[in-house]
Amino acid sequence: MSQTVGYLRPPVLDRVFGQEAAVALLAASARAPVESYLFVGPSGSGKRDAALAFSAALVCPFGGCGTCSACTEALAERHPDVTVIERSGASISVDEARVVTAIAQRTPTAATRQVFILVDFHLVSQAAPALLKTIEEPPPSTTFIVLAEHVPPALVTVASRCLRVVFTRLSSDAVAAALIADGVSEAAAKRAADGSAGRLDRARLLALDEGFVARQSRWKAVPERLDGSGATIAVIAAELSAAGEELVAVLKEQQSAELAALSEASVNAGERRLVGRPAVEERHKREQRRVRADEFRAGFAILAGAYRSRLAAPGLQARRIAALLAAIDEISAASAALLRNPNESLLVQSLLIALDGAS
Repeated sequence: MSQTVGYLRPPVLDRVFGQEAAVALLAASARAPVESYLFVGPSGSGKRDAALAFSAALVCPFGGCGTCSACTEALAERHPDVTVIERSGASISVDEARVVTAIAQRTPTAATRQVFILVDFHLVSQAAPALLKTIEEPPPSTTFIVLAEHVPPALVTVASRCLRVVFTRLSSDAVAAALIADGVSEAAAKRAADGSAGRLDRARLLALDEGFVARQSRWKAVPERLDGSGATIAVIAAELSAAGEELVAVLKEQQSAELAALSEASVNAGERRLVGRPAVEERHKREQRRVRADEFRAGFAILAGAYRSRLAAPGLQARRIAALLAAIDEISAASAALLRNPNESLLVQSLLIALDGAS
């Protein structure tokens, strides 16, 4: 089957779970793609998986079979005509935008089309004007997929030039159903889904992590443990910082298995080494950073919940209520600071110092 014939629904899109409206739109669009797409929705809703799957459909000679080398390479972010652009700092810089504009002028090397996936575009800041003309008038063989959690004012004009594809947050029941379909037990699936905040990627890691329930308990117990002592703060901060690496360790095991499988496939194909290994390793590092930040973000949410529950206590004085609300604000600020790629250990220690008086 040629790409000009295509599928009614490219099989490669089957890997996108729980976003039927988005998948239906992409399936129809794959047969006649437009220049630019905006995938908008909350973190963990599957935008990135969908972008890679749709890219595979665009570079696959069979229209998105999901099994050929083009699909496999695109899904692994190793296809020469599928480029993922991620910010190196707190937001996409003007210099990074100019690099995108420059490389977008090249021609595809292996497929008839090249695809650029721009991640975290809601953090575009001052770089939007540098990308606007490229996104609205890319070369004929180029497709842009812009990923954003929302559309800030700086992105409105760019968004108006894109076909918008909306992704919604998955329900806990939907995430649990997906895990059960993966072979996870019902009890483990429910625990992981409840701790995932609607993120299937995170839930799949949590389902393999025996220690995540204990980590939740550590975060929830922080208010009771704070006693005004700097030594106590140091101990709690060290525990929480170390706990942030536990889920990363689970991810690293998966990544090692992926790298081994890719290397074996390369050997079986007669290659002396894994082509594109540096790109795979760089992707793995990005995934580790995201999972680490997500783990702290989840911990901060549990901690904020612990303080909110204290607001329900009867007979609270105004001063106590103000202290609890201030603590919740401090936690929200710490969570927001994760976007700036801070030193998490110092961030946690600073937060605990600020919270000590409200506990």
